[in-house]
Amino acid sequence: MLPLPKLDRIDLNILAQLQDNGRLTNVELSRRVGLSASPCLIRVKRLEKSGYIVSYGAQINMQKIGSLLTVFTEVTLSDHRRDDFSRFEAQIQKVPSVVECHLISGGYDYLLKFMVRSVGHYQNVIEAMLDKNMGIEKYFSYIVIKSPIIKPAVSIKTIAESSNDQDQDV
Repeated sequence: MLPLPKLDRIDLNILAQLQDNGRLTNVELSRRVGLSASPCLIRVKRLEKSGYIVSYGAQINMQKIGSLLTVFTEVTLSDHRRDDFSRFEAQIQKVPSVVECHLISGGYDYLLKFMVRSVGHYQNVIEAMLDKNMGIEKYFSYIVIKSPIIKPAVSIKTIAESSNDQDQDV
């Protein structure tokens, strides 16, 4: 694997601008970061090729399409060998309602985030997962009542600034 190119302030600014608005034209992006269009496009292509820019997409207000319920679920596996984790991760990727899966430290193994139509839909998904023998020993569910803050990601600007300020976040 090739080493990742070192990011300079212009690269970070390009990433921040695209994070704020992925639909910027190259001309507008180049204006905002202080480059001419051609060098800006070269940098964007390099950032894409290096894997810093993974994809472009739209953030959809799913509540406008239909009512959704968010459920966080703690999952503990019955066995803890490498193959058990690999099997669970391979099978959980096939569950469309799971939008996030995190292997974590602490009192359980995984934290899952589900987006479902209803409590009944969630229960059907969980029962199907248990029927597939994914290695789940136990699970605990937490239904989200309200989400006062949802951010798609932390701002590039915040990360760049905090690395200079010794991680002071307030």
